[in-house]
Amino acid sequence: MIKRFLVLLIFFLFSNKLYAEDLIKTLSDAFKNNSRLNAERASLEASKQDVNISRGEFLPSITLSGDIASQEDSKRINQSGTKLGDTSSTPESKSILVEQKIFDGFTNYNTLEKSKLELEHAKFELNKLEQEVILNAAKAYYNLGYNFKNSEFNELNVELFERQVESDRSRLERGEISLTDFAQSESSLAGAQAKLITARNELISGKKNFQKIIGSKAPEEIDLGFFPNLAIPNTLSTATAIAEQTNPRLNLAKLDLEIAKRELFVARGDLAPSAKLSYSRKENKDFSTTVDEREQEEVKATLTWPIFKGGKNLSSVKKAKFKMEEKQLILDDVLEQVQIDTANAWTTYSASKGILDATSAQLKAAEIANEGITLEYDTGNKRTTLEVIQSRTLLLDSRTSYAKAQKDFAIAQFNLLASIGDLHLDNIK
Repeated sequence: MIKRFLVLLIFFLFSNKLYAEDLIKTLSDAFKNNSRLNAERASLEASKQDVNISRGEFLPSITLSGDIASQEDSKRINQSGTKLGDTSSTPESKSILVEQKIFDGFTNYNTLEKSKLELEHAKFELNKLEQEVILNAAKAYYNLGYNFKNSEFNELNVELFERQVESDRSRLERGEISLTDFAQSESSLAGAQAKLITARNELISGKKNFQKIIGSKAPEEIDLGFFPNLAIPNTLSTATAIAEQTNPRLNLAKLDLEIAKRELFVARGDLAPSAKLSYSRKENKDFSTTVDEREQEEVKATLTWPIFKGGKNLSSVKKAKFKMEEKQLILDDVLEQVQIDTANAWTTYSASKGILDATSAQLKAAEIANEGITLEYDTGNKRTTLEVIQSRTLLLDSRTSYAKAQKDFAIAQFNLLASIGDLHLDNIK
């Protein structure tokens, strides 16, 4: 007895491990093959370079320049009209210019801070899309699992009705049942066959949908009874608190507001004076019959103050203020929507657990009832054909309801974690 138990336990653990690996592979394939994710990763790298560009504005700029030319005079004539000899020259010039901003109304500082916020924004955009990909992949996986089960159950149902029709044909010939009873069996078989065709078509569609979303071939078997070990919050209040901190949509809205504030600071900086220091050195050489060399050095401090630009700078400040107000209102709306979405996801998750338990009990009762009614019918103990048909129909409905409940419960877990912003590939075991 103990040996048998250990064998079953080992088989159970091994099967769970295989199905966990199957699920994780599915999600990993979606990660690898999703073109939107790859595009978002490229956008993130571009945002990193924007930060480097903004940092570069704090450093001095150094410019080197130089040129060389060739000149030739072949028709030189003096004042008396006498033709002179031909001459040629190769003038050269080179210069260096070093400039360093001293003050710019904190424009560079706020631009740098804005680029850092935009980098965080790109990270949350990627995080948001990653969670969407995981959720859609999980839906495709468990929906396909339901399609497998639904097709399987309908095949079993057809087999049951085929055996019943054959049995009832013999009983009709023996006069044990009426022609009406036999017609009911044939009608039920035809109905079961129609349902099987629908189930098989849905399975084909499920495989196509899986391949479209995941980007790889659909598996031939999925265990709907396997539920990954996910860190589900214990209460709605806990889920809401987590969502207010981790939900990527909410964090994106918060960053949009902070970026708008920095844009306002940048716009205000355009109204302030700016100052810079510069150093320049120039050398000019003219190689002709007589060498002419000139050198020039200059250290200069420059102060500029935009007094009037046609009102553009003031309008830019006003525009930035309105944009900041807009982002604040959007943030308030997103916060409310995240709270609603989290509550809805929690309600769906809680309900799915109850439905799973109820359909499990319903299935067990339907299996017992069908077994008993079928046995009584086969032994001639006052069970009608209609009762058998009803029993098998109930059994099929119970099987599909339980499979759907398994699928819905699994998806509800993923959906809840996505709603709070805590659906990550590393957390799925």
